[in-house]
Amino acid sequence: MSLSKSFRPTLRQSLRRLSRERGFTATVLLTLALCVGANVAMFAVIDAILIRALPFKHGSELVMVMNSYPGAGAPRIGSSVANYYERRGDAMDSFESVTMRQGGSAIIGEEGSPVRVPRDRVSPEYFDTLGVRLAIGQTFEEDQLLYENSSVVILTHEFWQDYFDGDPDVLGKELVVDQIPNRVIGVVEPGYKFLNNRARFFHPLASSLEDREPTRRHSNNIQMIARLAEGVSVEAAQDEMDRFNEAMLEDDPYAEMVRNAGYHTVVEDFRTEVVRDAKPILIILQAGAISLLAIGCVNLANLMLIRAKGKTKETAVRQALGAGRRHMAKESLVETILLAIGGGLLGIGVGAAGIRLFATLGADQLPMGTSISLDGRVMLVSLLGAIVVGAVLAVPIVIMNARRNLAPALQSESRTGTVSKGAQLARSVFMVVQIGLAFALLTGAGLLGLSLNKALQESPGFRADNVLTASLNLPWKTYPEHEDRLTFVNRLIGELRNQPGVKNVGFTGLLPFGGNTSNNATVVEGHELQPGDSIRAHYVGLAVGEYWQAVGIPLVEGRYLEDADREEGVRVCLVDTAFAERYWPDGSAIGKRIAMDVELNEENVMTIVGVVGTIKQTDLTEEVPQGTVYQPYSLRSNRYFHIAISSEMAPESVSGILRNTVQGVDPELPVDDVRVLQNRIDDSLLARRSPAILAAVFAGVALLLAAVGTYGVLAYAVGERRREIGVRVAIGAKPEQVLRQFLLVGGKLLAIGVGIGVALSWGAGYLMKSVLYEVVPFHLGILAVTAAAMGVIVLLASYLPSRAAARVSPLVAMTDE
Repeated sequence: MSLSKSFRPTLRQSLRRLSRERGFTATVLLTLALCVGANVAMFAVIDAILIRALPFKHGSELVMVMNSYPGAGAPRIGSSVANYYERRGDAMDSFESVTMRQGGSAIIGEEGSPVRVPRDRVSPEYFDTLGVRLAIGQTFEEDQLLYENSSVVILTHEFWQDYFDGDPDVLGKELVVDQIPNRVIGVVEPGYKFLNNRARFFHPLASSLEDREPTRRHSNNIQMIARLAEGVSVEAAQDEMDRFNEAMLEDDPYAEMVRNAGYHTVVEDFRTEVVRDAKPILIILQAGAISLLAIGCVNLANLMLIRAKGKTKETAVRQALGAGRRHMAKESLVETILLAIGGGLLGIGVGAAGIRLFATLGADQLPMGTSISLDGRVMLVSLLGAIVVGAVLAVPIVIMNARRNLAPALQSESRTGTVSKGAQLARSVFMVVQIGLAFALLTGAGLLGLSLNKALQESPGFRADNVLTASLNLPWKTYPEHEDRLTFVNRLIGELRNQPGVKNVGFTGLLPFGGNTSNNATVVEGHELQPGDSIRAHYVGLAVGEYWQAVGIPLVEGRYLEDADREEGVRVCLVDTAFAERYWPDGSAIGKRIAMDVELNEENVMTIVGVVGTIKQTDLTEEVPQGTVYQPYSLRSNRYFHIAISSEMAPESVSGILRNTVQGVDPELPVDDVRVLQNRIDDSLLARRSPAILAAVFAGVALLLAAVGTYGVLAYAVGERRREIGVRVAIGAKPEQVLRQFLLVGGKLLAIGVGIGVALSWGAGYLMKSVLYEVVPFHLGILAVTAAAMGVIVLLASYLPSRAAARVSPLVAMTDE
């Protein structure tokens, strides 16, 4: 007989049995669907970010190259244009190629229809280094890295389709960028994407000859990416980079300063650097999903053992009638694998819903920027995993049913009502393991939730709930000179101040939670560096108008910057309390002089006229303030800046006023990134909020499974001992004694399970230490609350079957058989 013919009857019988036992089948399928679904969703995220090949040719050969100044408070800070020109070509044997990139945006469109879109500026080697081909055209040339030759663009495939309708003759056509005509020279192949970047086209990263000099070596404002030469490891490249930097320091005008700051260059694997912050929490969440699956498996193992024990007599009779051990084992295996496949398929559906949940929680902002989806590989791995789970669940049943002599089993189920100690022990072990794992999951969720709550309680140091913010980027062609930009800013501030409902208006280059912080070396007059100490890097931001009043940054000493400070030649500034306390802990900062440079002279010196409160710039959980200097916009006007407006109206109502006012001053200037300041803070908490929510969902399901498992074990124990209970009641046992007996069983198992859970929580807490904020890994309060929650749920699940036991009628129990 062929294998398929012998298998078909077994398959049909298994399907018939499962269809008859609908309650059992539904319970198994639902449990597997939830547990497998959680793992499907998490594995899809892990696969997209940590496992799947980078969307670049031989992506494992790519590295990030970053300058580091740990002594100055800047451990990883990008690279410079000067670094690029020093390290490219044959300068380093470890690198096959080196490229630089700088993100940003630009205005496109003809007069009257300006639109701002993301734009990248890159060096000629960019596409070759990443292994990205051009569909048509050519890449940039060396001479196009000079400003006067840089009016050329390469389009992404999507932008070519959207903006030029896929015109095959697009090469040589014109794209107006920042009001300057640019010639199209190429189109990138379809599917290109650089992490979360959504650049629509590329410009050459042009620079001046001065930018390439050693004096600009530490002007870190670009991202450097390199491709390792064949056979070269990251460690070997790092060694060569260390030697290379040491040689470069010989002609570095700031050698002593940067040495004191611990200057070195980090060469890091591309993926490792990109996922550095996200990886720990992703692994923790995947561990939580696996723990949930383990709880589900233990639950199902208990349920299946109970079911198998209930069929002991049927199994014995079938074996007596000639059913072989192999046949019985095959039936058990087929049943569990059928359930596993069904649960796995349902789990894939639950996982798809989970992925949609991830999207609502902001998973699209995860670092790699790749889409999270149920591709064939994820589904195959998930289904195979479910089948393996089914096979494992079948093992104890196969072993039990394969015993040669079932007489002991029949005796253990005799009319005396005694229970097989082995079976009882197995069920108890499964139950305490369930409780222990659920306890650890609840504790982990509690730690993440408390950590999120601690972050939410942190004050940003300013008022964020009634402030509208937006960004402007002044085109170089329209505003080429400092005076042009200053005139525009002064006029716009004046126009906005006159709008109804507007209280305060300010412009800044350093908006908190705005995503664009900049650091600068700072020299303080009279501050002597100690041996081994270095100049510190501090936040620096241009500001004008009532920026501090608009966002509610308090004045601590002196005065705010005023309109008169916008005049040419006025060199004053504000500092925050963190800056003032660092340099003048016992005195006043007012009247002191500083320079945002490596040395102080009369051309760059500024006098401090006010001290304002220290605020959080990038994260509510910033622990060590970096110190901030606010310069008047008149000293150095940038083309890109933010607007902050406080109003007596709802911030959303002000957005129309802002857009209309800007259009009145410059009809060709789009207003971008219009958002309430509080929303920026909320988005910064995404990395804490989303994991806390997911962990809470996992913990809730685990608690439910633990409750169901406890109820099932004790309910079966009551059913097994129903006759014994009836006899005890008949000879005088009181119902409350029976109730107490079974509650004690549940209580003992709860105590052991909680003990296991505490041990697991101790280990899990310390593994989670790096993602917690102001929360100790072994938090007694969380443990107490978790124990109380587990106690209530498990004892309630124990009480229901215990109450049923206390109500057993002696007459009914003794006549059941």
